[in-house]
Amino acid sequence: MNATDPVVLPSATDLYTAAARVGGIVRRTPVYEIDGQEFGVAGARVIVKLELLQHTGSFKVRGALNTLLAGPVPSDGVVAASGGNHGAAVAWAAARVGVPARIFVPSTSPPVKAARVASYGAEVVVVDGYYPDAWVASQKWAEGRAVAQIHAYDAPEVVAGQSTLGLELAEQVPEASTVLVSCGGGGLFAGVTLAMGETLPDSRVVPVEPERCPTLHTALVAGSPVQAEVGGVAADSMGAAAAGRIAHAVASQHGVQPVLVPDDAIVAARTFLWERCRILAEPGGATAFAALHSGAFRPEPGETVVVVISGANTTELPGS
Repeated sequence: MNATDPVVLPSATDLYTAAARVGGIVRRTPVYEIDGQEFGVAGARVIVKLELLQHTGSFKVRGALNTLLAGPVPSDGVVAASGGNHGAAVAWAAARVGVPARIFVPSTSPPVKAARVASYGAEVVVVDGYYPDAWVASQKWAEGRAVAQIHAYDAPEVVAGQSTLGLELAEQVPEASTVLVSCGGGGLFAGVTLAMGETLPDSRVVPVEPERCPTLHTALVAGSPVQAEVGGVAADSMGAAAAGRIAHAVASQHGVQPVLVPDDAIVAARTFLWERCRILAEPGGATAFAALHSGAFRPEPGETVVVVISGANTTELPGS
């Protein structure tokens, strides 16, 4: 989707078609209730959705697989740019469909993520810098080639694929009143918001961003997606240079304001999840939980809050 094209949001039909395509292939990840009083949340139920148990260790396979199953794949296969999680998802989906994949990975991504991408059979190209640098390199390589380019977060098929997490969650926790999701480029936030609007319209979806990667916050202040700061402990998976146009449109329509959390809150949330729950989340995967754990988001009495733990591609234990 080019910057001058109209923003196209997935329709309700698109969401349910995506669910039919990927159902039985992606994992139906479990939910698990945590005692909120252990970290100062009283009067509200806290449930985590363990999407870190998904294929490749993150939610990203939903969007990647839906994209590849939505239409014929060109002869040269697929190309993507990724800090690691999207790349692994595209590599996995390409192998599942039986087409070649070439993934451009920024040098700032942990080596474990690049290795994980390669383990699914994709060719990995490491590019100096952050995600935007890898994206530019992938675009240059794709020029003149018959390849499908799968954006990490700002394409209707990708967002529709991510929405399947929301459709699944609505079935698992129909009493959910608030869903907290980590937000980098915003594909997961947009997809879950659209899905919850179809299934649980009285619920709300709250995006949570690192203070040092405030892409959606910056876009909403500016009135459109613009360049934002990229850095901090979660930059490898949350370091989109700008929010997606789809995410910005969804947030604008729903009057959403992201919750921002500092790096130390993300680190503390990871530590709690590991030490008290034995859930090993990567920093980006724990960012949504950081809002609740730190008090940046305070639920109302009687609320049922679901927190999506979205990724686990790390080999570092908290505090190590």
